[in-house]
Amino acid sequence: MSVLAINGGEKVRTKLFPAYRVIGQEEQQAVARVLESGILSKYLGCWADDFYGGPQVQAMEREWAEYYGVKHAISVNSATSALYCAAGAVGLAPGDEVIVSPYTMCASATAPLIYNAVPVFADIEYDYYCLDADDIERKITDKTKAVIVVDILGQPYNVARINEIAKKHGLYIIEDNAQAPLAAFNGQYAGTFGDIGIFSLNYHKHIHCGEGGILVTNDDGLAERMRLIRNHAEAVVENKGVTNLNNMIGFNFRMTEIEAAITREQLKKLRWLVEERRRNVRYLEENLADIPFLTMPGIREGCEHSYYIHAMKYDEYMTGVPREKFVAAMQAELAPIELREGEGVKIGLGYLKPLYAQPLFRQKTAYGNTGYPFSQSVSYDEGICPVCEKICNSETIFHELMRPFMSREDLDDVLGAFHKVADNLDELRR
Repeated sequence: MSVLAINGGEKVRTKLFPAYRVIGQEEQQAVARVLESGILSKYLGCWADDFYGGPQVQAMEREWAEYYGVKHAISVNSATSALYCAAGAVGLAPGDEVIVSPYTMCASATAPLIYNAVPVFADIEYDYYCLDADDIERKITDKTKAVIVVDILGQPYNVARINEIAKKHGLYIIEDNAQAPLAAFNGQYAGTFGDIGIFSLNYHKHIHCGEGGILVTNDDGLAERMRLIRNHAEAVVENKGVTNLNNMIGFNFRMTEIEAAITREQLKKLRWLVEERRRNVRYLEENLADIPFLTMPGIREGCEHSYYIHAMKYDEYMTGVPREKFVAAMQAELAPIELREGEGVKIGLGYLKPLYAQPLFRQKTAYGNTGYPFSQSVSYDEGICPVCEKICNSETIFHELMRPFMSREDLDDVLGAFHKVADNLDELRR
């Protein structure tokens, strides 16, 4: 048996893994056309023809809406901004409660705070990592206004059950689909199941324009409110004839013409990029099936996964090796990804710790030092989401070495590292 690299042996791979390069000549030519036009942005923060942005922005929004089969697509400068627009559009107010996930990027949970509403964390599903429908229902009170569901890691949320709960209690659903473009449930795309869906276009997502986000909805009223919040609502409402001023303090969340032009080209590549992820994951999982202490991610019945990252569960009791030591041994065998060398080998622990463990929530400090707008009846203590804590603290490992542009040889090196470490567990136990 070979000596593990963590103990001084030869590494499985020293060559950097290929970069995730989705920007090509098409995007370069599109940017050149924008530069030649002289129009880098055409927004006006007042009620005028250009309130809705320039030709690239408006064309991209039409194309996105058609691609996803929705009435409205609204571009913004980030998915975080999209969450803020959505939270405002549904009318969140001080004292309202919004049920959110503890296992996601923080903006999904902080968006309610922008409107002085209170995030309430529900637990996640053990198999799929999305919000648990039963715990959502347990957390609903007479103050609950909305649920922000997250299609985490590429897995669609429990659409049928959670939408039923929302309808029963009169709640809005905001679907954070930043990590799951072209994931689907019963043939319908994720991001289109809630009242509002959100997509991300920042640099490590499936497609990107640098920074950007998209909101989709079939509700005319919500669409117009999100466009107003995006672009200085307070300066627009009078001349536009808007009478509902709830949350009509606007922002500047506008996307540039260059970003929109890049997004138009990226959208054409999305299906291939997602299918490559699926193919790579299938190959890895077929060849990891003989490692008994690793459990591959579940896929909900009727769903298609789009694999933002590849997460799996690690059974420490079966190996007798702490998860941290196993992952450290894996990292020692492999190399970083080109252009992301400073991030180290992209294999990690847990993905994220529960969001309610962050100081913002534990200390209930957001605006000033009075605890506003947090409610004393809402707990952010350890133990409120036991499944999330178990997954984060002791079971999940994840990696990004399954993205497009990984060759079969690259994937074989990943497999080689898994099998080498699995075959030398005695070395780690000693």
